[in-house]
Amino acid sequence: MTPAPKRLVPQGALAAYAQPRLGRGLLDVATSVVPYLVLSVAMYFALRLSPFIVVALVPPTAGFLVRVFVVFHDCAHGSLLPSRRANTWVGTALGLLVLSAFGTWRRSHSIHHATSGNLDRRGVGDVLTLTVSEYQARSWQGQLAYRLFRNPFVMFGLGPVFAMVVLPRLVARGAQPSKRKSVLATDAALALVVGSLCWLIGWRDFLVVWAPAALLAGSVGIWLFYVQHQFEAAYWQRKGEWSYADAALYGSSYLKLPKVLQFFTANIGLHHVHHFNARIPNYNLQSAHDNTAAFASVPAISLRDGARAVKFKLWDEEAGQLVTFAQAAARLQSLAA
Repeated sequence: MTPAPKRLVPQGALAAYAQPRLGRGLLDVATSVVPYLVLSVAMYFALRLSPFIVVALVPPTAGFLVRVFVVFHDCAHGSLLPSRRANTWVGTALGLLVLSAFGTWRRSHSIHHATSGNLDRRGVGDVLTLTVSEYQARSWQGQLAYRLFRNPFVMFGLGPVFAMVVLPRLVARGAQPSKRKSVLATDAALALVVGSLCWLIGWRDFLVVWAPAALLAGSVGIWLFYVQHQFEAAYWQRKGEWSYADAALYGSSYLKLPKVLQFFTANIGLHHVHHFNARIPNYNLQSAHDNTAAFASVPAISLRDGARAVKFKLWDEEAGQLVTFAQAAARLQSLAA
């Protein structure tokens, strides 16, 4: 595949957009956390009225929780509020809503930004992606495990349980003391909050109110993260040819969403801008895109394209694109013929 033409963004061209504003940042917190909590309380009281009301409240509640996560994500980049300390405190508090230790998540996500699209530095903060040759070199058990992992029902069904509930509770072996403290402190705080809520309203009501919206939000969040870097014409290069700017411009998608979904996802679909300069807060991403000519050539995908992207499983280094299992098999057969 012919690589996309490279258009450099001038140094400092985006500096004006990388200026957090206190009032706008606090508005983001208010328009994410408050509606999420209000709707959660409404779901609890609706349990006594009608299960249909509870079901109807699940999608908007999940939508606001997705927005909470993106605001949490901005805090991790220090881009939501002008003060670094304020970002840390707000991010730590929001971490309780999204079940993540702020310090640990911030570290792994910074590694993701520094290595996205680098074939020689995969494995931290990204979706496991094998090359065609790596997949072929695996045993049948290894290939089956990879197929199961990349199966949509596993990734978007079981994935939220593992990614939200299980994995953030664990302390990695050999973790630095600060990371260990971050995880254990978050786990202790969550145990206190969840235990108190279960004592107040009962564990069954807590699960009915919390779980459906949280798991739906988790599925949406995983899908968003997936399509932001897993689309047919994505960017992957070996270390010697890898470029941070190219990875941002051509390896991070521009997911065009309807305005209401853009609100719930806090502009994270403008992922190419975010990866090019992670200091730009979510509320400035659209303006940065609209006023920067170099962004006109970035890969733009629709909701339909995002749904189709789920079928791509392997990176074909020869073709320079993501391919399906069937495409990979056909290519190998043609080479062997």
